[in-house]
Amino acid sequence: MKKLFIAAIAVLCALTACKQTKETPAHPEWTYSSVVYEVNIRQFTPEGTFAAFEEHLPRLKDLGVDIVWLMPMYEIGTEERKGTLGSYYAISDYKKVNPEFGTMEDFEHMLARAHELGLKVILDWVANQTAPDHVWMREKPAEFYERDENGNAIWEYDWTDTRSLNYENEEVWWAQDEAMRFWLDKGVDGFRCDAAGEVPAEFWKAILPKMNKDYPEIYLLAEAERTNLADARETFDANYAWELHHLLNSMAQGSKNAVDLKEYLDRDAAAFPKEAFRLTFTSNHDENSWQGTEFEREGKAAKACAVLCFTLPNSQPLIYTGQEIGMDHRLAFFEKDPIDWGTPNEYTAFYGILTALKHENRALDAGERGGEMVWWETGNDGMVAFHREKDGNKVIVLAYFGQAQKADEPVAAAAEANDNRPQGEVVAEPFKNLESEPIHYTVKLDGIYTDVFNATTHEGEYEIDLNPGDFIVLTK
Repeated sequence: MKKLFIAAIAVLCALTACKQTKETPAHPEWTYSSVVYEVNIRQFTPEGTFAAFEEHLPRLKDLGVDIVWLMPMYEIGTEERKGTLGSYYAISDYKKVNPEFGTMEDFEHMLARAHELGLKVILDWVANQTAPDHVWMREKPAEFYERDENGNAIWEYDWTDTRSLNYENEEVWWAQDEAMRFWLDKGVDGFRCDAAGEVPAEFWKAILPKMNKDYPEIYLLAEAERTNLADARETFDANYAWELHHLLNSMAQGSKNAVDLKEYLDRDAAAFPKEAFRLTFTSNHDENSWQGTEFEREGKAAKACAVLCFTLPNSQPLIYTGQEIGMDHRLAFFEKDPIDWGTPNEYTAFYGILTALKHENRALDAGERGGEMVWWETGNDGMVAFHREKDGNKVIVLAYFGQAQKADEPVAAAAEANDNRPQGEVVAEPFKNLESEPIHYTVKLDGIYTDVFNATTHEGEYEIDLNPGDFIVLTK
């Protein structure tokens, strides 16, 4: 009996040790291969409503979207409103929906339909500021807002339709926490947190660990590029890859090259935890409205830049409203400007291939799950060439940007001004077209590979010709 007892204890200890050493995922399982889609409800349909947008959910599912990010859909202020319709980011009540979009029942119906289709829905949370006529201006103490020497609530940058919250008052922290949980209790799947780096990191570190514990399947995205907001178990699953975005623009314009990209990736990997997701994008609502479409900024290299956003390490790619039809239009921000969706086209097929590529290849998983990146030496600084491999799955990526031509001073100055812009007038940035001869390149394959964009298979030596802006993706 004593021997049996000792044996049972030994087995129990072994099982306990196994459980303790088993890797705990840093993120919800469903997030690692996910693709984010940003929804501009106001411009999505002529009606600009939850109900009208709901009709597009099956299409987004077919496109391969996983996470539907709704730009702010809360009630917005009327005091000092910009334009006719106002900014989504000047909120007057965190717990009400914008009547421009419909009713709370309409929102809940749309949310339920998205979940039926297997889509996750995250809301755009605006913690940094509110509208001047937010309910807190009436209901909460004066200390809820930052004020000048005369006691007037103040704003940042040119955001004259907002007032900055006072994060020295911890009552603001818990009021934000309570408002966010209002929506989590309705079933939303997380938040994209606007200007997350503009408020103290201590605020996020105070509210998010308990929120992650209470709602373990939520996804949290920070509009920030901060290493102190990149611990997925404590703060955010993903940070923005702003530096990469601007670097891709510069590569497309000929002022940066593959060497600059490698240096950035090395620097980023050293700074951020391996588990940290990086939201990668060629457009979003800020870039489209204030800086121009991806075609204005990246020209004929726009697709190549998108390919990199789907394949680089730790990347969690974003598709913005209209990109899947190649929308070449800057959407108005404060006025009605609905999209003409037309019919599916080459960009619909392009993004469909990219989402399938992300879903089907574990080498491209984000965070600690993805395959390591191995750079290829090509002898050409205009060529980005690498592979990623995980458990026998291998993805090869080639993207040719042409020979870099350093931008002249006016272009460089405009780019710097744009990078430092809060929001407002666009600084003109002349597009510098890529000018290079095509190159011939031989890929030596270690097996049978599929060229995902033309559905052909290859083995041995694969001979290709690439013009600036061209790309190849091969999978095994």
